[in-house]
Amino acid sequence: MTMTGTTTVVSRRSLLATGAWALVGAVSLPGLASASASAAQNSTNEEIVRKWYAAWKQKDWGPVDSLLADNFTFSSAAGDDHISKSAFKEQCWKTQINFIKNFELERVSTGADDAFVKYLCHTTNGKSFRNVEYIRIKNGKLQSIECYFGEQSSFPSAVSAGQK
Repeated sequence: MTMTGTTTVVSRRSLLATGAWALVGAVSLPGLASASASAAQNSTNEEIVRKWYAAWKQKDWGPVDSLLADNFTFSSAAGDDHISKSAFKEQCWKTQINFIKNFELERVSTGADDAFVKYLCHTTNGKSFRNVEYIRIKNGKLQSIECYFGEQSSFPSAVSAGQK
């Protein structure tokens, strides 16, 4: 092995060791420990989130709308940048509702005013896909949703049609 190669190996090992110790130190800081302890699961927000996904099964805008704040916004990787509730209804709900059978919530992690949700969505023709959404909640209503589903080929309509 050349001197350059030895230096590279030693540097990488040193870097990994330094990183590991930095992680141990960061985890043991009192401020970080109390932040994670205070971020306990919020059962009220979890219930609101579960109602949100269950409402889609009814295929009726009323129950969905009742869970959204008047100033609700939706953002996604498909170019939806904080669109309004009315735009969400037209562009997302109306175009996708007939393809959605139900949501299977695989992970719900809530805080005082937000939630992360990982779900498996089952389409009406037996196919499925996964998404992750970040939801902001205030006064029992969904304030915003950021959907991380990737490209349009993972929309319920595209998955149902078998598009790639």
